Amino acid sequence: MAETKQVCTFFLNGLFFGVDVTLVQEVIRFQAMTEVPLAPRVVSGLINLRGQIVTAIDLRRRLEMPDRPAGRTPMNVVVRNADAIHSLLVDEVGDVVSVDESTWEAPPDTLDSRTRELITGTHKLQDRLLLVLDVARAIRFQAVDATLRDA
Repeated sequence: MAETKQVCTFFLNGLFFGVDVTLVQEVIRFQAMTEVPLAPRVVSGLINLRGQIVTAIDLRRRLEMPDRPAGRTPMNVVVRNADAIHSLLVDEVGDVVSVDESTWEAPPDTLDSRTRELITGTHKLQDRLLLVLDVARAIRFQAVDATLRDA
């Protein structure tokens, strides 16, 4: 019998993504941010989450997608890592869905290389493809951005 897992889903530039719910602390509306001078482009700023300072990472920029259309505010998916929490800025939050591990497949070759690097795999759902985001890789951006700045 295949194991099922719950995934918090969200949309980004028309693609359907998800992260394991055990990594999600909360989902909140857009929060005012403080810009960080000289920060990598993927860092939109810092938010104050009930007294805790949280780095907000724009997943569109992290995945090298076009910027969000003007006037469209992102949502925050706040995720926990071993030593910190981060906010992932996404276009729209979906539902929590249960996925059967038997539907898991490797990332398709049709994804661009940047997206493929940050995806652990996919699940074919009834009406769409769910891309499972590797949270640890998504928040590890310093080395990537440093090479882009030096280019």
